[in-house]
Amino acid sequence: MSKQWGFTTKAIHGGRMPDAHKAVAPPIYQTATFYYDSAEEGARLGQEIPPGYIYTRWANPTTRALEEKVALLEGGEDALATSSGMGAVSSAVLTVVKPGDHAVAPAAIYQATYQLFADILPGYGIQTTVISDSSTDAYERALRPNTKLLFIETPNNPMLGITEIERVAALARARSAVTIADNTWATPYNQTPLSLGVDVVAHSATKYLGGHHDVTAGLIVGRAEFIKRAKRQARILGTTIDPFGAWLVIRGLATLALRVERQNGSAQRLAEFLAGHPKVSKVYYPGLPSHPGHAIARRQMRGFGGMLSFEVKGGYGPGVRAFEALQVCKRATSLGGISTLVSHPAGISSVQMPKEIRAVAGISEGLIRVSVGIEDPDDLLDDFEQALRLA
Repeated sequence: MSKQWGFTTKAIHGGRMPDAHKAVAPPIYQTATFYYDSAEEGARLGQEIPPGYIYTRWANPTTRALEEKVALLEGGEDALATSSGMGAVSSAVLTVVKPGDHAVAPAAIYQATYQLFADILPGYGIQTTVISDSSTDAYERALRPNTKLLFIETPNNPMLGITEIERVAALARARSAVTIADNTWATPYNQTPLSLGVDVVAHSATKYLGGHHDVTAGLIVGRAEFIKRAKRQARILGTTIDPFGAWLVIRGLATLALRVERQNGSAQRLAEFLAGHPKVSKVYYPGLPSHPGHAIARRQMRGFGGMLSFEVKGGYGPGVRAFEALQVCKRATSLGGISTLVSHPAGISSVQMPKEIRAVAGISEGLIRVSVGIEDPDDLLDDFEQALRLA
């Protein structure tokens, strides 16, 4: 395989499994178990000695093709596919920390990830600090002698905050700590955190990688030694993705660059439109020069992504009226697919966060989060225009 291939060529042709029938589309090995011909072969497979497969909870050819493909796109040595994005995040985090360790994560972050750090990890004897902003200074102030993990989500959910990846990774490295970056919102097309010094990348492949709102999956990418440890843990915790789910993500990856290019452009147009609208008080999108993280995003991102948030003037009432008046957009959780989805974080996606934490994260009552799809951009602008007239 040529390392000079472009992104989409790697997304289509990288990580292909051997197939005796020479199928153009990768086959789905929809099996729970694999037979072996001798006790010796079974013993070898049970010791994780390749080549070969023994049980899909351990490994599967379709899943393996997905892992190799995503590792190639992110620039990592190896990858682990999981049954969900939180399966990926929790597998990565629990491979790093143990009782007595300390971990740091920002408040403005995916709700379930916040709950992992705020509620679940302390129950395992792992100390955590949730910082009020995602600046390098905030991470540095949170460091303790036992800090083993700095968790990054950039752009973050739902405020589109930008973390300077290279500086936080260097800060962790100087303390012999590990950095994990959730790269779901950016995708490897727009951003490759491993190239900026991060140790591990996590994805909810339910979002952009799958891209069609029809699969739940996750992936982590990093050094081969780390992924080997994570796989052993995942086999026990049972976060294994099913073969058909893995195949759906493989299918989605083939058009990832095409979709993300469209979403980047449409989100930029929508952000600019909303920024000039009289009923909008603020727009959060790193592609706008007014965004405080714009300069950093320009340095570390290829494109600014398909996610944005904005505040409707007047707070909760006008925000909900505009939210409910949208017609092309679908009111739904999740993001990153072909359809434009909108969410009201204070009332839906971040409702499990305590109100004071939402305030620290900047999540206002009138905030609307938008995951821009691949619809015609003019139709999206018209939809937001008519909805805001009713706010």
